[in-house]
Amino acid sequence: MELVVLNRRSFTGLLSAIAAMSVIPGIVQAQDVPVAKNVVLVHGLYADGSSWIDVIPYLQRAGLHVTAVQNPLTSLADDVAATRRVLARQDGPTVLVGHSFAGTIISEAGNDPKVSALVYVAARAPDAGEDFGRTGGEISKAPGERRSDQGGWIFLAERGSFSQRLRRRC
Repeated sequence: MELVVLNRRSFTGLLSAIAAMSVIPGIVQAQDVPVAKNVVLVHGLYADGSSWIDVIPYLQRAGLHVTAVQNPLTSLADDVAATRRVLARQDGPTVLVGHSFAGTIISEAGNDPKVSALVYVAARAPDAGEDFGRTGGEISKAPGERRSDQGGWIFLAERGSFSQRLRRRC
């Protein structure tokens, strides 16, 4: 397998081509997949929908209808539900794009009949229902220790104070 590195322009060009073709040669025949004019962008953890702000104008200039999902990041089920709500508002075939943790989200929401292609951007591509943590083990480290409060909400606790870390470096 060859590693391909894309800058913003080449990525959006590739995404536009995928939306226009909605096919990966040799896997799906072009006549089997409708042409997509919609792109739904799904952000990962430690981000929000605005993380796609530099990508959206390129896709719009290519004539695509683009929507960025604003995931609540409260649970996988809630994030999938938010993505499905956005998919329900699309008019016709849609390319569903996920970055980072959103690979798991689009794997779950990607069985929507409107979805003509899934695009994983620096994302894990688990099977539907496969545990995100198990697919990567210790690959992605949060910027702090994960803890939960009495209500079950997860938050990141800082690993030592910033000033303590800064003093150690100086």
